[in-house]
Amino acid sequence: MQTNELLSKIEENIAKVMIGKREVTRLMLASLAAGGHVLLEDVPGTGKTVLAKSLAKSMGCRFERVQFTPDLLPSDVTGLSFFNQAEGAFTFKEGPVFTNILLADEINRATPRTQSSLLECMAEGQVTVDGETRVLEPPFFVIATQNPVETIGCFPLPEAQLDRFLMKINMGGMSADEERELIDRFIHAEPLSQLGEVCTAEDIRQLQNACREVFVHDDLRNYIVSLVQATRKNKQSASSAWQGVSPRGTLAFLRAAQGYALLEGRDYVVPEDIKTVAVPVLCHRLIGELEETQKESFVNGLLNSVELPTEDWKKR
Repeated sequence: MQTNELLSKIEENIAKVMIGKREVTRLMLASLAAGGHVLLEDVPGTGKTVLAKSLAKSMGCRFERVQFTPDLLPSDVTGLSFFNQAEGAFTFKEGPVFTNILLADEINRATPRTQSSLLECMAEGQVTVDGETRVLEPPFFVIATQNPVETIGCFPLPEAQLDRFLMKINMGGMSADEERELIDRFIHAEPLSQLGEVCTAEDIRQLQNACREVFVHDDLRNYIVSLVQATRKNKQSASSAWQGVSPRGTLAFLRAAQGYALLEGRDYVVPEDIKTVAVPVLCHRLIGELEETQKESFVNGLLNSVELPTEDWKKR
């Protein structure tokens, strides 16, 4: 199955459940192709969990869900070793992180200690418990949902955790027509329960391998670097501890652009791919006393100010 055909099938399958979230879905699929992880943010009831479950059901992969709560422990996520009296030795019981798709639901309702249990597996695809490292089987894709930090009972994700998400995506609202369609679609049925798989884990592994081969012209590589460098040079406030995008963010920016190019049916990146993924890839990596809307304005300002060379972007 061709990569574009595969992504289109998954997108069409998700659309059987989701209404009016096409761009959100496409960004999530670009992240999947790039081998990154996604953080979905919005107030409760906007479809974050449903979108994550729709993607999981579309893929013939192992799926686990963890409901993050203040009393959740790191071992509840990664697993733990216990003494097996029958065998007279310690046995490791795998946690839900040993899967292909992990839904970390309402991740910011757990304490920072429990949130940090995902740091190693998201960055390195492995889990270390009691000094022993266990490799996770690819594909490994974390879809985390969170409520805005001003919601009661939430713990803001630390910068190190945020930096491990390839994209942070806001679900957004629904128009009146979309909300009416929601009522009509769900009034007599539950589309999510009827959703079937359209691909296998091996298909996803091949997709992620293909993403690494997407061509990125030298001028576009320089353009990505220029944008990232600009986030570090522009101090937004003398009183704020401003920090631009990290080197991990640079690679995430590259991979996201490659993933979006695949989604568009191309084996090469064009400037529009970079501009499309810039806000969801860069904004949550900017550290400083700015609101989300201000960060978005800042990144969009960079896209308009950083010079973009004109070129034929296809591989020669």
